[in-house]
Amino acid sequence: MPDTPSAPPIAPPALHLKEPLRDLAAWTRFFLQADIPVLQETSLALEALREREEEVDAGMLADLIDTDPFMTMKVLAYVSAKRRNVESTQTETVVSSLIMMGVAPFFRNFGVQPTVQDQLQGQPAALEALLALIKRANRAAHFATGFAVHRGDTDVAVIRQAAFLNDFAEMLMFCYAPSMEMEIRAMQQANPTLRSVSLQRFVFNIDLSDLRQELMKFWRFSELLVRISDGKHAEHPTVRNVLLAVRLARHTEQGWDNAALPDDIEDIAKLLNAPPRVARGFVYKIDQGA
Repeated sequence: MPDTPSAPPIAPPALHLKEPLRDLAAWTRFFLQADIPVLQETSLALEALREREEEVDAGMLADLIDTDPFMTMKVLAYVSAKRRNVESTQTETVVSSLIMMGVAPFFRNFGVQPTVQDQLQGQPAALEALLALIKRANRAAHFATGFAVHRGDTDVAVIRQAAFLNDFAEMLMFCYAPSMEMEIRAMQQANPTLRSVSLQRFVFNIDLSDLRQELMKFWRFSELLVRISDGKHAEHPTVRNVLLAVRLARHTEQGWDNAALPDDIEDIAKLLNAPPRVARGFVYKIDQGA
């Protein structure tokens, strides 16, 4: 009698934390050990490129990876781990990291990627909220790029990256603690005056911006990226560039009638050294080109 084909292995259930970890150190250790998923479309596109690896160059890979904050983090962390200490001040982008690594080593070191959609299977509301957050991150990156170009900044690519990754700690929480993230969303909807930082400390025992900075340091991201991602130094124009882009993307996520928008435009006008009327027209133009 011929052997009966064996059934495909059943994927283990996704790990979802139900209770907060003790402190920042515990959360940092958890995510340093996690196999971070990526967007499903990224995973599928990478496999399609793998099949014609000889035709692929660093630019093609970067165009794909630059739209996925999870894959961006993984590539930057991998290359940073291989970098010598003396190179810690080196500015890194996804494309420069891929050029440094090489296309063939990239495919060797990054196999089939787990996906966010599998990680959040059975959690449709959390998945929808996460995808909306990623869409907002892309808009923030677009605003940050426009502001930096207008200011004549020499670090446009890193500024864009900092805005794009600003909320990556929250994105990770959606993947691994979706019920807690949705609890925060519910409390904010019930009382919009509640501050996100206060809710994060209440639910997670930490401020997620602190987790972002800790992970960036442990992953040895470039000093420039770590520095301009730190909102505690908002007096620096480059940091302000990032923060205002993130703020504008958040306040206009549901449209351009948010009550906080006039203050955003006023602050953006100061950053760009332009009248508020001009700044408002400029941000409209940036958004239309997104």
